[in-house]
Amino acid sequence: MDKRVAILGSGSWATALAKIVMLNQEQINWFIRKPATISEFQATGKNPGYLTNAKFDTSRITFSSDINKIVANSDILILAIPSPYVLQTLKKIRRSMTTKTVISAVKGMIPDKNMLVTDYLHEHFDIPMNQLAIIAGPCHAEEIALERLSYLTIGCEDREYAAQLGELFETDFVHTTASTDVIGLEFSSVMKNIYAIAAGLCYSLRYGDNFVAVLISNAIQEIQRFATAMNPDELHDINSSGYLGDVLVTSYSKFSRNRQFGQMIGMGYSVKAAQMEMEMVAEGYYGTHAIHAINEKAHVDIPIVEAIYDILFKQMSPTIVIKELTQKLH
Repeated sequence: MDKRVAILGSGSWATALAKIVMLNQEQINWFIRKPATISEFQATGKNPGYLTNAKFDTSRITFSSDINKIVANSDILILAIPSPYVLQTLKKIRRSMTTKTVISAVKGMIPDKNMLVTDYLHEHFDIPMNQLAIIAGPCHAEEIALERLSYLTIGCEDREYAAQLGELFETDFVHTTASTDVIGLEFSSVMKNIYAIAAGLCYSLRYGDNFVAVLISNAIQEIQRFATAMNPDELHDINSSGYLGDVLVTSYSKFSRNRQFGQMIGMGYSVKAAQMEMEMVAEGYYGTHAIHAINEKAHVDIPIVEAIYDILFKQMSPTIVIKELTQKLH
């Protein structure tokens, strides 16, 4: 695409997306919050904090710790910041965003506001919905760095534009599909992290593969009910890779930080202790609170989400909560 593309964020997912985009773009802009990180990146050709096996030609990257400079000089912004920090980053933007295309790669919601990222961008920056897109699908950053075959879904109200945006990410090892189901896929990207916590927790409690398979089967049904309640006018292709595939990889993969977080909770770690020991953010912790808050008004039948909420935020016994949950699944 003949557009100036920027990456916003410096974590593993931002780094993986930059690696992909640079295979299709001659030059990119990249916002990284810490000047020291930029200096080390430029000196070594590698992100010093994440995916250090991925090598970059930094002569093709314009780095800046000034987000407004990056926004002003870019047409397409790929937002890849962990959800707990996305709001404080967006609040620093003073430039007009009305002509920008923003692709959210955030696997969570706006904290404390319980808003989808696309809804927040539309409401607070007056960006038309047909200029807002999301990235969904089963795609761990670590496997992108290893160039293992992966599939992404690009969601946008304008399907043709979603397909065009998909060209930014299409490589020999990444395939893309277009979807108009922005709301459903965005909620699914939040909820799949909750179910990964549940899967990890259940393994630590010595539930086996048989039960976890039932757990994930019920999780898919919960996502479908919730997505339908949030957007009844859209057909939610729950069996697609953007839905089912993402839930499966996040629940089963050794790279899943949410699964790891759940395992630690199941082993007896407190929430705070598990968060302190993990090097990366478990988005599902924040997603659990947000989905629960929304569901207090929506009243959708999502017993797995509510069980994880009880464990994480009410400090209820994982052993007791999961045992009670087993009676609600089928």
